[in-house]
Amino acid sequence: MCEKMNAAYLPGNSTVEMKDVEIPTPGSGQVLVKTKSSTICGSDIRAIYREHLGKGPEAYQNKVAGHEPCGQIVKCGDNMKRFKEGDRVILYHISGCGVCNDCRRGYMISCTSPSRAAYGWQRDGGMAPYILADEKDCVLLPDELTYTDGAQVACGFGTVYEGLEKIGICGNDQVLVVGLGPVGLAALMLAKAMGATKLVGVDTIEERCQIAKDLGLADAVFVSGPDTLDKVIAESYGGKGFERTVDCSGHTLGRQLAIRATRQWGKNVMLGEGGTVEFNPSPDIIHDQITIYGSWVTNIWRMEELVERIVRWGIHPEDLVTHRFTIDEVDKAYDLMDQGKCGKVAVVFDEEIK
Repeated sequence: MCEKMNAAYLPGNSTVEMKDVEIPTPGSGQVLVKTKSSTICGSDIRAIYREHLGKGPEAYQNKVAGHEPCGQIVKCGDNMKRFKEGDRVILYHISGCGVCNDCRRGYMISCTSPSRAAYGWQRDGGMAPYILADEKDCVLLPDELTYTDGAQVACGFGTVYEGLEKIGICGNDQVLVVGLGPVGLAALMLAKAMGATKLVGVDTIEERCQIAKDLGLADAVFVSGPDTLDKVIAESYGGKGFERTVDCSGHTLGRQLAIRATRQWGKNVMLGEGGTVEFNPSPDIIHDQITIYGSWVTNIWRMEELVERIVRWGIHPEDLVTHRFTIDEVDKAYDLMDQGKCGKVAVVFDEEIK
């Protein structure tokens, strides 16, 4: 094994900086993972790539980028309890303290301990040939799934699955998804697999709408305009609205659309980060008995449940990947993702060796 590797860092000025760094050695309870695929999350673009927005212990700390990695364990430290060399693994992208109430629930994303560290933010992430991880953060990747399937489970699909579980999706439901970036596309794919009877998608960007059409993820897709609410309501049964709505836009207008398109007694979940929302409580939610949920990432046991269900449903998250790059082209990968006119972008190593 070479002693050095080329790794990507994000200085915060919409560029990527490559550095030669040492390949780490796993300590007690740690594993060295050979990265096979690492996908780019919108939060990396918004909060790190363009400029460093975070403050305090949760801010980007000049670490190797990438919090959606998937790969194969090539070396183990002492005191391993479950995983071994050769195992294919996804990483839960937050390494929590492990002993607080949130960690014990599996929600390391909500850990407030000073020892909490996100891969790609406060500790080295997956935009490098190797990544050092704690065994407790690993989720086994089934043989039926590719490494690029697994990379998306870590954040995007896990986040969506958590939200859809909160509002409940079944064969009784018509589902509207607002915002068709990678998270919104994942919402359509998972809602369809979970049995939704009708799926409608909305986005402001025509290219994203076209991806949803090309993949057959929705029964109807609309580019947002002044009459979008009327159009989406007309797509629902009897013009009564949707039993379940999902906002992935993070924009006040998108959130308003999702809320107002929710059927009486229906449920809405907000997954899109940032922004604001303005609505009139009485006509928009109270009188129609609508419930609004907020949902942030997922827990690690639900990630394990999700990979099992993805196999049973026969779907592949990698179908949402529209562009693949090598680590030597990682600057192009981030630039493309920043433009927002593509699906998921992946940086692949060893081109999807299972």
